[in-house]
Amino acid sequence: MVSGPSQYKTLRLSEAQRLAWLRLIRSENVGPATFRDLLNHAGSAESALELLPRLSRQGGKKSYRICSVEDADRELEAHHRSGARLVALGEAEYPQHLKHIDAPPPLLSVKGGPALSQPKTIAIVGARNASLSGRKLAGMFAHELGASGFVLASGLARGIDTATHEASLRTGTIAVFAGGIDVLYPPENNRLLAAMLENGGNAISEMPFGWKPRGRDFPRRNRLISGISLGVVVIEAAKKSGSLHTARYALEQNREIFAVPGSPLDPRSEGANDLIRQGATLVTSVADILEEFTGRVGQALPLQPRLLEHEADQPGALAEPGDDLRSKILSALGPTPLDMDEIIRFTGAETRAIHVILLELELAGRLERHRGNKISLLM
Repeated sequence: MVSGPSQYKTLRLSEAQRLAWLRLIRSENVGPATFRDLLNHAGSAESALELLPRLSRQGGKKSYRICSVEDADRELEAHHRSGARLVALGEAEYPQHLKHIDAPPPLLSVKGGPALSQPKTIAIVGARNASLSGRKLAGMFAHELGASGFVLASGLARGIDTATHEASLRTGTIAVFAGGIDVLYPPENNRLLAAMLENGGNAISEMPFGWKPRGRDFPRRNRLISGISLGVVVIEAAKKSGSLHTARYALEQNREIFAVPGSPLDPRSEGANDLIRQGATLVTSVADILEEFTGRVGQALPLQPRLLEHEADQPGALAEPGDDLRSKILSALGPTPLDMDEIIRFTGAETRAIHVILLELELAGRLERHRGNKISLLM
């Protein structure tokens, strides 16, 4: 990707800004995409916090919960006590490739050393109930990739994840949590995590401190595993496994997808074999992976300036959207996901005015976002 030098901005939040960012992302119905839209609309997190009650009322919600200063301070202090830190999108320590996924987390909880800043990161994922040969293969791949200068990423789950982290302790490894940075799952990997951190590896999470993971949190975690990586290697994945979710995110994020073939008689290999049939690169050795990256690793990708705090789009720059436009958008939306571009064409209104109304609906809990820039109305 070729871009002008002005795009290579590095953000450094003040403590007041970091507190405002934390309050905003922890407020009701604010996810990474909504956070981005609010920041772009208001110009700063502090200004966005002031707008939240009015925007949610316009969307039809009478009361709205904003994360308090006290709650945000407690979370910051909890990070400090546990040896963790909150890293903001655009700051130097934020994972280079994660900046460029759809709706990257505005804040990451981070524990550990320098591994996270290494752009040569590759993920290995696979079955929790992995076979002995599958674990051995994951360990061999991780060890050889580490020796070739790669940091290894995975989810610290049982099976393939554990084998990957164990084999890359000395060369750098990153565990991505589905819960809070202080909530280890599974708990028996506490010694492995301690060894990772002692050797300069990392644990990261986008979830609040103390958050216990639910089923829906693991796909969110999987998008981060692929997002921090140049590619994903799948070893022993069943047909409907979380590893295939990671591969699908990798495809959406324009990452390389590698799959190790397995026996057609083993259901643990069904998903990986399907990936190969769908076009994933078949690999039987680390040399196959390294060949794909020859001459393409290490290029710094530019951060989109619009994702940083700025002064361009102050709230007063746009007149309040009218009720007629609100009614038109509500009539167009329904339970079936609709592409944003269709809404823009249908209304013929200014794009930013449409985004404000969609923000109102989302903050009121009436709008759902889907992959591929699609939205639907919660009925």
